[in-house]
Amino acid sequence: MSLPRLLQLASPMLPVGAYSYSQGLEAAVEAGIVTDAASAERWIGDVLELSVARMEAPVLWRMMQGEALNDLFLASRETAELRAETLQMGHSLCRLLSELGVSGVPAGAIAYPCAFARAVRHWGIEPREALVAYLWSWLENQVMAAIKAVPLGQTAGQRMLLSLGGRLEALAAQVPEYALSNFAPGLAVLSARHEKQYSRLFRS
Repeated sequence: MSLPRLLQLASPMLPVGAYSYSQGLEAAVEAGIVTDAASAERWIGDVLELSVARMEAPVLWRMMQGEALNDLFLASRETAELRAETLQMGHSLCRLLSELGVSGVPAGAIAYPCAFARAVRHWGIEPREALVAYLWSWLENQVMAAIKAVPLGQTAGQRMLLSLGGRLEALAAQVPEYALSNFAPGLAVLSARHEKQYSRLFRS
């Protein structure tokens, strides 16, 4: 049953509120950096490779091996809204896992990768597959945010998923070797601007 459980964790129907966040993409649209499908794909691809795959994914990988890195990950969030995002999603996933009968669900201020790692370990999901699914879930949410914020058509979104989704397995294969790195100053600046952005659809 590990594959159905993995699909459940990666599903956009998972009630953790991921749809309400853009992780700085909406601010990039407001700043005129993202204006069409091509620039949206560049933005999402850069954040994927330079931030998510270098920090969030390696932390998740180590958490799936049993390392306690929740506080480290929370400290790595550059802005208040990015920290609030991972805490809200982590809280929602922890509550859901408890209601689904998962044992040993962490309590307190829990980041989303920590809660996700607990589900992976409880359900015996293969870590590399879980990592690809986590990256896919992030990517799908970013593309959906771009469709709403730019805005873009559904076909453009599917083209982005085909293009960027093709990178995920190679990225996942490199993640265990990465030293933790979270140097994405453009993302940090735009996320900070988004906190005071007057008109917005997303919480981050």
